[in-house]
Amino acid sequence: MTKLQEWRHGLEQAWDSVADGWREMSQRASGALIRFRRGHKDEEEEDGDDLPYRLSSWGYVAADLYDDDNKVVVRLEAPGMKRDDFEVELIGDRLLSVQGRKRFERESTNGRYRMVQCAYGSFNRTVPLPVPVRLDRSKASYRDGVLRIELPKAEHAPARRIAIH
Repeated sequence: MTKLQEWRHGLEQAWDSVADGWREMSQRASGALIRFRRGHKDEEEEDGDDLPYRLSSWGYVAADLYDDDNKVVVRLEAPGMKRDDFEVELIGDRLLSVQGRKRFERESTNGRYRMVQCAYGSFNRTVPLPVPVRLDRSKASYRDGVLRIELPKAEHAPARRIAIH
């Protein structure tokens, strides 16, 4: 194998590795990558700083979904927010919508930001539910940066075996 062929083979392996990593990250994040929209008055800077233009407009709102015989539990990681920053809505009985607004709060009037990786603004995260749920007995709590939504499953007829003749 010539040096050029070795170099090409190494480059192909590196590209395959990057592509595999990107595909895996994309699949694992399915739905977690959210566009944060700016435009609220409290997110605009008045001192001429270009920080609003450097704020990330994409961020992750990671979710876990767990269910047992009686309920579905959805946990969303949303650090740096307050309980009042969320609106939780059930669309039909199988789609959960969480809207929120993460506000940017300047650390100080002195100095400047050199790196901003957190996303700020309004977002909407939807989570498809595996079974129908009941809104009337649902509850939500927010503690330590985690929004926890408990949704009781809709009652349905118990499973029955069907005899084969």
